Amino acid sequence: MAELPNFDHLIVIPHLRLQNANAVSSPLTHGFPSITAFLGLMWALERKTRASGINLQLNAIGVVVHQHEEQVTQSRFVKSFRLTRNPNGKDGSPSAIIEEGRIHLELSLVLAVQGDALLNDKPAVAKQLRDLVMQMRVAGASVVASNAPKARQRAYVVELTGNEDDRRDTFTSATLRLLPGFVLVERHDLLRQRHQELQNENPQATPLDAWLSLSRINWRSPDIEEQAPPAKPRAWTNDRTDLGWIVPIPVGYGALSDLQAAGSVANARDEQTPFRMVESLYSIGQWLSPHRLQTPADLLWYADSNIEDGLYRCRNNYLPEPGCTFD
Repeated sequence: MAELPNFDHLIVIPHLRLQNANAVSSPLTHGFPSITAFLGLMWALERKTRASGINLQLNAIGVVVHQHEEQVTQSRFVKSFRLTRNPNGKDGSPSAIIEEGRIHLELSLVLAVQGDALLNDKPAVAKQLRDLVMQMRVAGASVVASNAPKARQRAYVVELTGNEDDRRDTFTSATLRLLPGFVLVERHDLLRQRHQELQNENPQATPLDAWLSLSRINWRSPDIEEQAPPAKPRAWTNDRTDLGWIVPIPVGYGALSDLQAAGSVANARDEQTPFRMVESLYSIGQWLSPHRLQTPADLLWYADSNIEDGLYRCRNNYLPEPGCTFD
């Protein structure tokens, strides 16, 4: 398991209201922005804090969702994105409709930080970070005024000092302030477990088969006996019992090409950085209530890059408690 970067404080920016965030997280998934968008926000925010003279290092980020409203229309069992047409072109002809998914969100950001700026006025630093986020785009969304009470919108600092028990108690109290809401964590362990189950039935089963199996509800019919039917009909069952609210998610990118020298590829977004073609990497995530988390590592996402292997991953170190079920 990759190692979570060091930090000694959490800065919580609560109840941000996002309008028209990107709901298409990858070529195969939708319903919530990719966690890569929030890591990108963290890095952009760190650059802005440094430019503002705030000596602060942002090492990981957590996202707590309080409300969501995907912009879709529904007809019976089919949902379609609500699409918009851009303004007419210069010649007066209508622009093409671009297929894009949008979602309105209210969420709280939890930043794992360290730096000399926290030696002074911690509430002032938290307020400065919130003010900077209010000026930025978050997952393509505009940050607008929230309907939450002003007191609940105030950013604050959680100091994780003392021994392990003290830090655990402080974190538990902090998670209760984030209720009601849901946190996205990674459950790669479920993917490995399902892969093993499928291989027991079919040795040719691949991790992709396991991911597709966990991405849907698999209904199983009762065994049919050749003898007389049972007195009571057997109920259909599905394989999501005790798994909780699990979803397929993208967790970064894998290389499709060798690393190219900076500026050698035409039309690259950044001519100062080496370039390579990539594709999305996928895993399984789970939505949990914050009060189920035991440590900050359960909540936080961080970057893990392996240039030699061509892997650029978002990591989360959530570990379920032994015997824990989510029925």
